[in-house]
Amino acid sequence: MFNAQCSMFKKLLLLLALCLSLMSFRTADERAAEALARRVMGSKASVVVFKQTDSKTDSYELLQQGNKVLIRGNNANSMAVGLNRYIQQYCLANVSWYDFNPVELPRVMPRVPHKVSGKVEVPIRFFLNYCTFGYTMPWWKWHQWERFIDWMALNGVNMPLAITGQEAVWQKVWRKYGMTDEQIRAYFTGPAHLPWQRMINIDRWQGPLPQSWIDGQVELQKRILSRERELNMTPVLPAFAGHIPAELEQTVPGIRTSRVGSWCHFGEQYRCTYLNPSDPLFARIQHDFLEEQTKLYGTDHIYGIDLFNEVSPPSWEPDTLAKISAGVYQSLAAFDPEAVWLQMGWLFINNPGGWTPERTKAYLTAVPQGRLIMLDYESDYTEIWRRTNHFYGQKFIWCYLGNFGGMTEIEGDYKHNARLLAGTKAEGGPEFAGIGSTLEGFGVNEPIYEAVLAQAWDTGVSFDEYIDNIADRHLGRIDPTFRDYWHYLVDNVCITHTSTGASGIINSHPNLEGRWHWTIDLRKGYDIANMEVALSLIEKVAATCAEQRRGTSDYFKFDLANARRQSIRNRALGVRDRFTSAYKAGDRAGMVAASEEFLGMCDQLVGVLSTRPEFSLSDWIRDARSWGTTKAEKDYFEMNARTIITMWGDTYELSDYANRDWDGLVETFYKVRWKMFFDAVLAAYDAGEPFVNLRGPRVPNGKTKEECARALRLDSAIWDFETKWAHIK
Repeated sequence: MFNAQCSMFKKLLLLLALCLSLMSFRTADERAAEALARRVMGSKASVVVFKQTDSKTDSYELLQQGNKVLIRGNNANSMAVGLNRYIQQYCLANVSWYDFNPVELPRVMPRVPHKVSGKVEVPIRFFLNYCTFGYTMPWWKWHQWERFIDWMALNGVNMPLAITGQEAVWQKVWRKYGMTDEQIRAYFTGPAHLPWQRMINIDRWQGPLPQSWIDGQVELQKRILSRERELNMTPVLPAFAGHIPAELEQTVPGIRTSRVGSWCHFGEQYRCTYLNPSDPLFARIQHDFLEEQTKLYGTDHIYGIDLFNEVSPPSWEPDTLAKISAGVYQSLAAFDPEAVWLQMGWLFINNPGGWTPERTKAYLTAVPQGRLIMLDYESDYTEIWRRTNHFYGQKFIWCYLGNFGGMTEIEGDYKHNARLLAGTKAEGGPEFAGIGSTLEGFGVNEPIYEAVLAQAWDTGVSFDEYIDNIADRHLGRIDPTFRDYWHYLVDNVCITHTSTGASGIINSHPNLEGRWHWTIDLRKGYDIANMEVALSLIEKVAATCAEQRRGTSDYFKFDLANARRQSIRNRALGVRDRFTSAYKAGDRAGMVAASEEFLGMCDQLVGVLSTRPEFSLSDWIRDARSWGTTKAEKDYFEMNARTIITMWGDTYELSDYANRDWDGLVETFYKVRWKMFFDAVLAAYDAGEPFVNLRGPRVPNGKTKEECARALRLDSAIWDFETKWAHIK
């Protein structure tokens, strides 16, 4: 018995040694791909196996090998793209960028009937925008980041913006220059507004930043970078762009600073201070920052530095602009000889009059070729590379923006993007280095970002086949009517460039006609009747599924809610206009009927929004409060979270810029404002006084203050209401 037990024990040891030996032969990339598969597929990940190839370019293959699906790729990122193709094309399932959306795989995992492959056509696939860290991700914890990083890998992203946790680095740096922690934390804005401080737009707004936040972001950034690097991504870390606390003028005598222009009407106390790169202190601060950042987070030798975002440079002289950009690059290279500077091209879109060809060329060519990559930030709107002779020889990434402020509008032109990308591939030349997306917020149009990133690869899948597959994987099976819905949406609704302020009247500051402010654009790039046709198609699918007692996927439920939501917001504008027509006609009964119908549509909208977690104010506030370690901190984070999606700043200039259809926001904020408006107009009518249509809280040309009294009082009352709603003290 003893000998038999010893023999069995030896066999188990040999088996264990064999398993460990086999495991040791797997590459780090294969292990990373396997781990990703387990995270998104659970136990069903056992059906796939990964094998790393020695291909010099990013590529993958899928083929059946016995009972396993073999996914071969040159690295973990390529294998992830191959895995995504298996999940989408064969499993008819989808992996969302949100962690709360399930991955609904079939009960029996499908085989791959013949080998399929994909080969990358552009080396860089970029993702994110500074603003996304304020409009979508400021409150994320690791579980949310983990799913999103997996989504990026599955869609081939290999150069994500990675700016989390930089305030801790700056805290270390500014201490060296004589600032106290209290001064440093007061210099920072609130968490959701940090992107605009990082872009040299505002300081101090809703600060001081709690130390608990700064410390928590350090640990989060370490996990983000570790996972991104594991999946063959090159994270873009920040570097010094010249933005300094004003207090340095006292602690470091003799430095040459200037104040950047006031941004979006913020008060004087929020203006930023700029240090010219020609000042010797610039290179010293750059060195100190990169040294501290590298200690904390390592480096991948590519740095995001964005100068003059929506503000003017200290001088428009071409020689001065050249000296500025040269000075920035030299400060990078002095610390890191391998440094590459990544700059967003938004400044050229935002101020085309200031950035003349002569100035742009001087600014760009002062940096050695190959050491600057430009993000052609909103190529779906205007391709700057065509206007600047391929950025005067610098590398560029074609980017689709697609969303401003995290707003919830079905939009984006699939076909237009495909045409532009085909043209860029054919004519972009050696400067064309990548495809990316610079979305300000996630919004409601995840599939169009997946479609843009998919065009970095040669897969042999046609445009129409790709749209078919969106329908198939969103429902979990092939349904001709649902395919018709998606094709109709792409052909008749998603046919316009995304606009700043794209929204609906319900989310707009109330007024009688047009729009109250530039942050809301009520125009649609399509006939709203087309949305009703699309809605009828998806409603037909839902009805058929109900009749046949066939379940629908989580993605389909979102698509259905999204279409219903868009239909309501589209139709509400006509009801507002009927109210105005009745007011002008002296028809009080018509005014009452239209106002009641409009407020009822707000309730209908809430009924739709409450069915989906994507449309939840309570989740946004819950996540914000979760960062607090005390009740005071929790209340502070909630205030900051409420402010950015409503009032945004300290004046009406950015009010409603980040508006969105959310359950909890519509009924407690937008609907309340409209009720105040309807009551005010009816009261003015009953008193025999005029109610003047305003465009912002100011007296329009040709009107007197007395004539506008009612409307001005309403705007003041709305501002007071908004301040209380946002919990601003």
